[in-house]
Amino acid sequence: MDRIKDCIRRRGENISSFEIEQCLNAYPAIAESAVVGVKVPGAGGEDEVLAVIALREGACLDPVALLDWCVPRMPRFAVPRFVLTADGLDKTATGKIRKQVYKEPAVLTGAWDREAAGYVVPR
Repeated sequence: MDRIKDCIRRRGENISSFEIEQCLNAYPAIAESAVVGVKVPGAGGEDEVLAVIALREGACLDPVALLDWCVPRMPRFAVPRFVLTADGLDKTATGKIRKQVYKEPAVLTGAWDREAAGYVVPR
């Protein structure tokens, strides 16, 4: 069950971070993931989707291959714009992922941006 505040509003669509995480976690190289909405300057106050990913031991991640894998499995508007790999996800004492840490604008400096890379999600 996802936290109510984890709903992401992007371009008029409501996105469940839980559903996107379930899809990402099925990718072979991913151990676990956290999906959050982040504010991007010039986006008109709407959120963009950031996927923070912890990889399985010895795995590497090609963001383009990941998005190619995601496109047929999730709605077009829910495909993450930003992909950030991390050694492990920050968690609370009870084991829940501390998503608030990843909503900070400074996190985006190390993230791969599909728009900057020229990746276009097909219709």
